[in-house]
Amino acid sequence: MSRIQNILEKAERDGSVRRIRGADPLPAAAPPAIDGAFYQAPPPVVIDDTIGIDTIGIDTIGAPVPTSPVRAVSGTRLDRRLLAAIAAESVAAEQYRALRTRIFHADNGAAVHVVLITSPGRGEGKSLTASNLGLTMAQDYQRRICVVDADLRHPQLQRLFGLPDGPGLSDVLAGEATLEEALVTVEDHQITILPAGRTPARPADLLGTTAMRRMLETLRSQFDRVVVDAPATMPLADVGILTPLVDSVLLVVRSGTTSKPAIHEAVAAIDASKLLGVVLNEAA
Repeated sequence: MSRIQNILEKAERDGSVRRIRGADPLPAAAPPAIDGAFYQAPPPVVIDDTIGIDTIGIDTIGAPVPTSPVRAVSGTRLDRRLLAAIAAESVAAEQYRALRTRIFHADNGAAVHVVLITSPGRGEGKSLTASNLGLTMAQDYQRRICVVDADLRHPQLQRLFGLPDGPGLSDVLAGEATLEEALVTVEDHQITILPAGRTPARPADLLGTTAMRRMLETLRSQFDRVVVDAPATMPLADVGILTPLVDSVLLVVRSGTTSKPAIHEAVAAIDASKLLGVVLNEAA
């Protein structure tokens, strides 16, 4: 936690951590600057590589196990903040590709097949980070990528990708739909989404089931990479339930909004051996 505190204090001294009031959520691109632990661009994604992200060889992944046909959609109306798809040549999209590369090189060579994205609280950009990260993985490496909406209380992926209504994760876990029925392939971008589905009465109970563990194992066998958009760490227990099921965790925070105590509490709630790093959103 002291490393994160040092990073944020450095950012404050440099003026890179502050609230941007009244700014367009899609600011004009500017040349990126690399400064120590920070790697910035608007909408800026700052990658902290002081928490176990080392430069090593990319692991080799064999051909995925063939999967049953899933629902396929085309011509969907993507949210304009999915810059990895809408503005793939932008500086911001390049920063998501840099994040993807860091993950591929991470964890001392161990395979990072399933990565969980979380944040200390709501509204800090974790769903956008998970979506853009998944898109860059699918685009640049032509691999089979699945993004899972495990934030059953506040799902975002169906709206971000413009998907039609249908079954999702909660329906699969409740035994009301098969995994094949719930998966949706966005053909235009060669990415598969598992939406959240209907909001259950007790989300944590579903996420803690054997069915959730088995479902993630199935996705491991069918996709090269799985990105899990998880709930916020506080005050819920969901991330603690999901962390043992994934390989690595990225924590997303928003400059000028996420407090240091909130970051410290979030880090304390995550298994330190699985925490890859911190993504700082909206740093100028």
